[in-house]
Amino acid sequence: MPEYQFMISGGGTGGHIFPAVAIADELKKRYPDAQFLFVGARDRMEMERVPQAGYNIEGLWISGIQRKLTASNLLFPFKLFSSITRCQKLIRKFKPDVVIGTGGFASGPLLYVASRKNKPCLIQEQNSFPGITNKLLAPRVNTICVAYDKMERFFPQDKIVFTGNPIRSSVHAPLASKQACYDELGLNPNRKTLLVLGGSLGARKINQLVENNLNAILEMNMNLLWQSGKLYIDELLGKHGSRQNDQLQIKPFLQNMQGAYAIADGVISRAGAGTLSELAVLQKPSLLIPSPNVAEDHQTKNAMALVEKGAALIFRETDPESQLLEKLKLLMDGREQEKLQKNIQALAKPKAAEHIVDEIEKLLPHAE
Repeated sequence: MPEYQFMISGGGTGGHIFPAVAIADELKKRYPDAQFLFVGARDRMEMERVPQAGYNIEGLWISGIQRKLTASNLLFPFKLFSSITRCQKLIRKFKPDVVIGTGGFASGPLLYVASRKNKPCLIQEQNSFPGITNKLLAPRVNTICVAYDKMERFFPQDKIVFTGNPIRSSVHAPLASKQACYDELGLNPNRKTLLVLGGSLGARKINQLVENNLNAILEMNMNLLWQSGKLYIDELLGKHGSRQNDQLQIKPFLQNMQGAYAIADGVISRAGAGTLSELAVLQKPSLLIPSPNVAEDHQTKNAMALVEKGAALIFRETDPESQLLEKLKLLMDGREQEKLQKNIQALAKPKAAEHIVDEIEKLLPHAE
């Protein structure tokens, strides 16, 4: 079996890093002798996460452009020149067979240089509204893997392949015992369970909405598994810790996400692409509260792509708070849940990483 060389870049947020690592893991399964080199932004989380996943990474001096005049913006041309020069040296030394980008600042210079050197290139776009890096790279690459339809609005149609987003293998691994999950999380299995996800750091607005409506939610006779994030846990436990019982559990983060998803009858969540892909594969009815503080408001666009197909409900941060309980009652209604599950299942792509690697294989030197 030939020893292929793969260069991969994706970072800035977990939403770019995880697909990059998942693609590398699938390539490693098929080509155990392959060599991998990740390229990231020097001061971003990929410099920590990628080595934790077992891969080497090189850091570039690169960042995005802010929407206002800052010192960082003034430095951007120098950072870009530095990064392009560094990528030229890395590509010359590593000699990749295929170069893969999953978005983020560092993937721009890497794939720009690789395409100029006629290296086969593939990008994977997680969102329904692409980031600026992937939009700029699209004319230069061979293949564009996407997770939403109608992406020909942004990319050349003949390059688009609908693969979906890779999800964490641990999330949909076979579950030993659902009852054990209730026991571990301290919740009553005889009630429906609402899972609230705020991300590892937490989402202030989601926490405020849940806290303001806590009594009404508990009066609906459901369990509340509330993942508040580590920034907010001390404050919330100080106020509500004494109320924790087999109906209410407040956690900074959930070590056993597989178990939390398993017992969840409904989910309140942000609308990041990775989370939505997990909800689809697991067929979870969801009420999405998109973060307005993201580039191009892409979370609202992600959420609406599901809402328009009857696959999720949406509550915008600007909506009147009185609508939250109405939407929550609808989310936990048995008939509505059946409809949401059926419609979101149609969007699920459980083998996304495998499909993306199928496309990478077509770009390898041995491919016809």
